[in-house]
Amino acid sequence: MSRAVTRHVTGGLAVLVSAVVFLVPFAFIVLQSFKTGQDSATLKFTWPVDFVLLENIVTVFQTRDYMLITAFINSTILTVLSVSIMVVLSAMIGWVLARRPSRWNPVITFFILAGLIVPPAIVPTAWIMQSLGIFNTLFGLALIEVAYGMSFCVLLFRAFVSNIPRELDEAATIDGAGPIRLFFQVGFPLLKSVIVTAIVVQSVAVFNDFANPLYFLPGEENATVQLTLFNFQSQFQTTWNLLFTDILLITIPPLVMYIFFNRQIVAGMTSGAIKG
Repeated sequence: MSRAVTRHVTGGLAVLVSAVVFLVPFAFIVLQSFKTGQDSATLKFTWPVDFVLLENIVTVFQTRDYMLITAFINSTILTVLSVSIMVVLSAMIGWVLARRPSRWNPVITFFILAGLIVPPAIVPTAWIMQSLGIFNTLFGLALIEVAYGMSFCVLLFRAFVSNIPRELDEAATIDGAGPIRLFFQVGFPLLKSVIVTAIVVQSVAVFNDFANPLYFLPGEENATVQLTLFNFQSQFQTTWNLLFTDILLITIPPLVMYIFFNRQIVAGMTSGAIKG
């Protein structure tokens, strides 16, 4: 068998395995959301006896005084606030690390990499937030999300900035631009592709985050979309059709974002791979 045939067979198998791993669970969720409570209790991969998706959606929205709508609002505010802070700060840090090499850069890079590896300390973090008066607030949780996602974004921006010619900096400096103006009027617009990548990847991560809102943002009035899953699952009883309908509803926004921006994600991830 030639190398070309082997490569195509291997690629086809990879696509098939990926489809089975990702599409089969999603199809199972969709099927269960169409079923009645009694039909979905069997948790079998079977065709629904009665199609009651619309009734399930109405019930999910009405549960706990329309808690899902409040959760969508909270998750949207949290995502926009945390990703905005994350992208601007990460772009500035990545720009400085790429443009101003110094003996401190390896130390800073070490701490940035540590942010990707070191697990979070929940209790000390909650104690510090309570001391600052930002515990159980959307702003405090947004800072937590920024801290967790910034390491990935800084590495992404630093790799991309390395490909931007330094002659642009020199030309802007000759025209009288200072450091702030140089970054926001010259550098920041050139980072468009990697900015889109950072926004999409981190938006999906923050919107789907379950652990941090559970630890740092307790209370029904502060619920995010992932925490609404508790409405239909308890220790003694689970309403599977409503639970899967809720999962389907909160999956739609990140899925739509990924479908529209998947090409930009790949372009931004690979743009910093080759240094010019």
